[in-house]
Amino acid sequence: MVKKIMFSCLLLLTPWCVVATRAQSTSADWQIVAQAIDPANYYGITVANGMIGLVSSPEPMKVKDVVLNGAFDTYGRGRVSNILKVFNFVNMNLDVDGQRIGQKSISNYRQTLDMQKAVLTTTFDYQDKVSVQQQVMALRHLPYSTLTMVEITAKKDCEIIPMSVIETPENLKEVKNFYAEIDREHVTIRLLTSVAKSPSGKHTVAASNSFIFNEPHGQEPDVIHEDWDYNMHLAKFKKKLKAGETYKFSVVGSVSSTAHTADPHNEAERLTLFAALERTERLLMRHNAEWVKLWQSDIVIDGDPDAQRAVRSALYHLYSFVREGTGYSLSPMGLSGLGYNGHVFWDTELWMYPPILMLKPEIARSILEYRFERMAMAKQNAFSHGYAGVMFPWESDADGQEATPVWALTGPFQHHITGCVGWAFWKYYQVTKDKEWLRTRGYPMLKEVADFWASRVEREVGPAGQPGKYHINNVIGANEWQENIDDNAFTNGMAKTSLQYASQAAQELGLTPNPDWKVVADNIPILKFPDGTTRENRTYSGVMIKQADVNLLAYPLTIVTGEAAIRKDLIYYEPKYSPEGPAMGWSALATLNARLGDTDKAYNWFVKSYKPNEVPPFGVLAETAGGTNPYFATGAGGMLQAVLNGFGGLDINDAGITQLKTKLPKKWKSLTIKGVGIQRKTVQIQ
Repeated sequence: MVKKIMFSCLLLLTPWCVVATRAQSTSADWQIVAQAIDPANYYGITVANGMIGLVSSPEPMKVKDVVLNGAFDTYGRGRVSNILKVFNFVNMNLDVDGQRIGQKSISNYRQTLDMQKAVLTTTFDYQDKVSVQQQVMALRHLPYSTLTMVEITAKKDCEIIPMSVIETPENLKEVKNFYAEIDREHVTIRLLTSVAKSPSGKHTVAASNSFIFNEPHGQEPDVIHEDWDYNMHLAKFKKKLKAGETYKFSVVGSVSSTAHTADPHNEAERLTLFAALERTERLLMRHNAEWVKLWQSDIVIDGDPDAQRAVRSALYHLYSFVREGTGYSLSPMGLSGLGYNGHVFWDTELWMYPPILMLKPEIARSILEYRFERMAMAKQNAFSHGYAGVMFPWESDADGQEATPVWALTGPFQHHITGCVGWAFWKYYQVTKDKEWLRTRGYPMLKEVADFWASRVEREVGPAGQPGKYHINNVIGANEWQENIDDNAFTNGMAKTSLQYASQAAQELGLTPNPDWKVVADNIPILKFPDGTTRENRTYSGVMIKQADVNLLAYPLTIVTGEAAIRKDLIYYEPKYSPEGPAMGWSALATLNARLGDTDKAYNWFVKSYKPNEVPPFGVLAETAGGTNPYFATGAGGMLQAVLNGFGGLDINDAGITQLKTKLPKKWKSLTIKGVGIQRKTVQIQ
């Protein structure tokens, strides 16, 4: 039975039709709980604020990694820049009656991520003496700061010694540790600080933290500083507790580097002072208020709790890994670790960016600003390869240079990334209709992208001097298992599309587009087999593929149109997707089948895009089924597109965000999409 779409304007959301949400969220819908925690099979979940990523640990009162966005240096694999793993300034120790708690001495260990408030709560018991609750968050309103709140409840009389620790990872060098007490009439701030150099000495990195006590000034515990070695120092205090007594305190911390400020040592301490004097309640209030704003754009699935959890987790991670007003972009692993060296790929523009654009255009603008600010390096890259315009690197670092390891041929040859950047810029204009942005950002980018493709093609001359085919040879397409091939379907399709968008952008501004752009776009071939099926490249012979390539010409591109043509390509290529391929390949199939009305098949592909890739204990997404990497934000973006653009039917085009006629999976009673577009509309399908 076809499910009714709750719109009187079925195909075009102009004017929008707003309906009330019928499915009411419960607290369980917002929580991911890990109880049966096996330290040997543990993949942490991340709390992040777009600048700092804190990755959870199976060790009590610890985090595994602290990742700082925007700071890169050359170290690790491949002789290329890597995002910095910085001081772990969030870790804590706890002694109870002179004994250090540890993994083996605790019970009832439980960790819960509250996605609504972006806080990780850990609880456990230590013997028959204390119960502990620790809450950790990367403060959303303070991009460089974190908050940890601790409650210790005594089951019997005991003495506790909590410790705030700063540990130095192996990649940092020339470490200096500091401790200071700043006394004022009504407060004493105790600053624990570490400063070091990045591996090559390019950057200085600093972190600082401080206790926040609840006692009146003068009655706080005495704090002792211990400097163990250059890789670790701590501040600690002692407290005697009576049975049944609960003691609460907090720790605030901040991190900075010369990638962010000229004086990171003083900046980290100033930011920690600021946070400490804001006090815990005010920090919480402002942090929570920012997440309330973020969740005004949400996805609610009624009838399928597992899908709801997975979709909200995907959205939570994208919101956590990027923020408005930074000019930073998204790596495939976000801020969940050092995967792919923290570099920026096409994963951003084609997979993660579209859901953000539809739900948070203001954050999408930051992602585009990252590329705009690196146009000079992209021009140099084009010049070095003998082309005009901009040639964006396959792996981009903080400077926007090509940061792909030399042994990977994707760096010199995966040119479709430049088209993806141009495509993303026009999509932003389609959603926002911001003509001033188009004049100062959008068109300058699209012009350079078009000039690149006009110089990149190899032009045949046809009869009577007329243009022949304009080939794009010697590339690697979206299916990276086919190297150094000619006339790749996705590369050619994205080149044609970005050339057309550049002409549209010029006309929108009252400018005359370069007439050569249309000539080039019209003559770039999309190859076909004799039966009309799109051929992935000139020599493609039907082998297994890593991920979507040809099928991307139907969505998100519109090179292949019409149900018959789209189905023909799906029927041919679906069996050729390798089980070893990344998650977003399956989500592309889900989106296309949902748009064709094949809802059962679409739902199966949708589940395949996340379920086999979940790893314990939080179900974070690996890149591939059976993988073990940190959270794969690219897969999250693809899965969200399957919901928004597939089952939800949302489409970005020159009319803005419109809606196609679609059907929901049988399990789903309704799909509600909140905060769509710049008008923040609510869409519900039932």
